[in-house]
Amino acid sequence: MEQVTSQQVLDSLKQCMDPEIPINIVDMGLIYGVKVSNDNKVDVKMTMTTRGCPLHDTLVSDVKRYVNKVPGVSDVNVEIVWEPAWTPEKMSEEGKKLINYGKQKTITPIDYETAMPQGVGSVVKQEDGSLVLMNEHEQGFMVNQAIIDFWKLCNGQRKITELVDAFAQITGLQRGQVEIEVIQLIQQLRDGGIVIIKEPEVSNVQFKK
Repeated sequence: MEQVTSQQVLDSLKQCMDPEIPINIVDMGLIYGVKVSNDNKVDVKMTMTTRGCPLHDTLVSDVKRYVNKVPGVSDVNVEIVWEPAWTPEKMSEEGKKLINYGKQKTITPIDYETAMPQGVGSVVKQEDGSLVLMNEHEQGFMVNQAIIDFWKLCNGQRKITELVDAFAQITGLQRGQVEIEVIQLIQQLRDGGIVIIKEPEVSNVQFKK
């Protein structure tokens, strides 16, 4: 039996995307450690960006799925830890570049009461089954099914408050649990050119004097 290495596991986990931000969990700095026993049992120690992450179970399942893609893995155990707490400083240099971390940039603010996000680009399924969202400049972001489902909800007809309600219904979570996550996700998808922000048209009404 060929010995599995921790590097093989990390390489596979680079296909596993954070459920809130279209960056893989390795470059996000969520993986705190990988240990492989002599009989190829893999222990992954990781964290999440927030304790209240509504897609906690989804991410753990994704981690197990990608680790099991490594030939020879006999079993996978995932341990979630909260110390040390995650901060953006734990991201790799590549991850920081993807979100322009540490750089000043001018961003048009989003009016969360009126804005209606519109998904743009396309979904590409790769040979290994991983999903990629391609923007109109052919830049790809590996994502998971939860992000795809949310992207499809962004049809330019729903306000952000309505998207929060719809996503809460899909995930089976309370509205308050997903609201912050939805807002952060919209910001990241917009930065990646995968979502554009539409504002409702205002009728040109003339009032008589």
